[in-house]
Amino acid sequence: QVQLVESGGGLVQPGGSLRLSCTTSGSRIPNLLAMGWYRQSPGKQREWVALMSTVGVTTYTDSVKGRFTISRDRDNAKDTIYLQMNSLKPEDTAVYYCNMRPRGRQDYWGQGTQVTVSS
Repeated sequence: QVQLVESGGGLVQPGGSLRLSCTTSGSRIPNLLAMGWYRQSPGKQREWVALMSTVGVTTYTDSVKGRFTISRDRDNAKDTIYLQMNSLKPEDTAVYYCNMRPRGRQDYWGQGTQVTVSS
């Protein structure tokens, strides 16, 4: 069974940077339509942050435009997506989840990784 494994969260000061990674374990996910990153803060609903289609079209929520970058690597054994986060702000504090959406089947989600921006 394919799982998404996340890494890269942590504590960073305002203005700092972090890079999140999300890798498929077991095998690649066939017939992918899109990949992305979401986040959830305490007391709030999960929101999308950055999305990428399999042809490389990206889109970002307004609050992270110009600061976050989603990218992708793949080889014969796995898919990996990244979220490079620069100029971090306290309001970026949340649990970040990666997502991979295949055609005709339910989405895959990572386990979540905590990002805390604080001085």
